[in-house]
Amino acid sequence: MARSIGIHQCQQTAHPRPVISQSRMSYRHSKGMTMTASNAGDIVFTPAVRAAQQQRGSREMYENMDRDGGFPGEINERLAAFIAARDSFYVGTANRQGQPYIQHRGGKKGFLQVLDERTLAFGDVAGNAQYISIGNLSENDHAFLFLMDYPNRQRVKIWGTAEVVENDDDLLQRLTVDERPERAIVFHITTWNSNCPKNIAPRWTMDELDDRMQTLTDQLEELKRENRLLKRQLKQHQTGVNQ
Repeated sequence: MARSIGIHQCQQTAHPRPVISQSRMSYRHSKGMTMTASNAGDIVFTPAVRAAQQQRGSREMYENMDRDGGFPGEINERLAAFIAARDSFYVGTANRQGQPYIQHRGGKKGFLQVLDERTLAFGDVAGNAQYISIGNLSENDHAFLFLMDYPNRQRVKIWGTAEVVENDDDLLQRLTVDERPERAIVFHITTWNSNCPKNIAPRWTMDELDDRMQTLTDQLEELKRENRLLKRQLKQHQTGVNQ
């Protein structure tokens, strides 16, 4: 069973201590509302959200998170490992009028990279050329990442801001997996939270199924070898008794 990434609503635990050292490469967003760890709880639990929680009886359960300073704002070791194992995620943006848009991003495991303890980035490779996310970020830098681990029934939500970085050769080279990206999307983390596994249906990719099937195949072959050995031993025993 996979270990818990951090805090979640099903069973609250202490906020994990960040253990990733600060990288020399550090990006800072320059437009839009600056969101810091001091007001991260207010970003997630707005007055309207708190009112809804109070009205429906869940506010008391979340007050401890507010008293402890809200949600964690830095990437810890377990979250970094969780991110590195993902081969897809969802990114949410909105335009100036607040019209939301969510986009699926996929690639090889590790294509979403940790630049430092508060910054993620991924390469934007050629696609259908709609540029909805890029257009949204040009006028509203608020963004959201939603990461799923279906086999282990874990999910992580990350709030923050994002920027489109063009013509940064070093960064683009770092983010290159199979093909060089046209640009980079750099995500500045405000806060994050991991949810409980309730209602997550386990799913596996073909590669994950192949790995599981190979394990079962190896176990089956071992059982066959043991069975043949036991048959030989039984035959030898029966021969000795008959003599």
